[in-house]
Amino acid sequence: MPRPVLLIAGGSRGIGASCARLAGERGYDVAVNYKSNSKAAATVVEAVKKSGGKAVALAGDMGVEADIARVFDAAARDLGPITHFVHSAGVIGKMSPLAEASADMLRDVIDVNLYGGMLCAREAVRRMSTAKGGIDALVVGLARETAKEGIRVNAVRPGPTDTEIHEPGRLARVTPMLPMGRPGEPDEIAEAILFLLSDAASYISGSVLNVSGGR
Repeated sequence: MPRPVLLIAGGSRGIGASCARLAGERGYDVAVNYKSNSKAAATVVEAVKKSGGKAVALAGDMGVEADIARVFDAAARDLGPITHFVHSAGVIGKMSPLAEASADMLRDVIDVNLYGGMLCAREAVRRMSTAKGGIDALVVGLARETAKEGIRVNAVRPGPTDTEIHEPGRLARVTPMLPMGRPGEPDEIAEAILFLLSDAASYISGSVLNVSGGR
C-alpha cells in the first residue's frame, strides 16, 4: 500500500518542520517547501528519511501564484499524488502602528498569509482525491470557524447542467442515466444559490445542497 504524501508549505522551520518530522515518523512521505533557507529544509528532509520515508525539499515563495503551482506539481512528480496538505507558511511583518507601516511590508503579509493561503487551498483542492469532496470539507470547516461572526458558508453541488462547460455530446451520453431523464437548467441551479444567499436561509450554514435531479 503506498504511503500518503504530505506537502507542507513553509515546512523548513517552526511548526511546519515539526509537522514534517512527526509525519515522517507516522508513515508519510513529505515534501518540504521553503522560501530561502535551504539548509533548514535539508535538515528536515534528512529527519524524514531517517524515519523511513521519502522526502524532498522544494523552494518556492508561497505568496507567488506561479511558485505555488510549481511546488505542488514538483511534489506530485517526485513523491506521487498529494494526499495531504498543511499550510504553515506565514510572515508577521514589522510590528508598528498602521500609519507607519510600509506598503511593501503590508503587501508581503497579505500575499503570503492571505492570498497565498487561499491559492494553496485552491491548489490542494484541485489535486486531492475528488475536488468536490475537498470543497465539501472546506465549506463545513469555514462555516464552523466563522459562524459567530455572522458569516454563513454553504455550497451547491449541481448535477449535469445544460451549459457550455461540457464537451460536445457529453450531455446526450449521460442524460439516459439521470433519474429525471434530463439535465438541469442553469436557472434551476441559480435559484438554489439565491435561496442560500437570502435571509430565508438564515439558519443554514455548513451545508452542501445537492441540486442534481435525484442523482
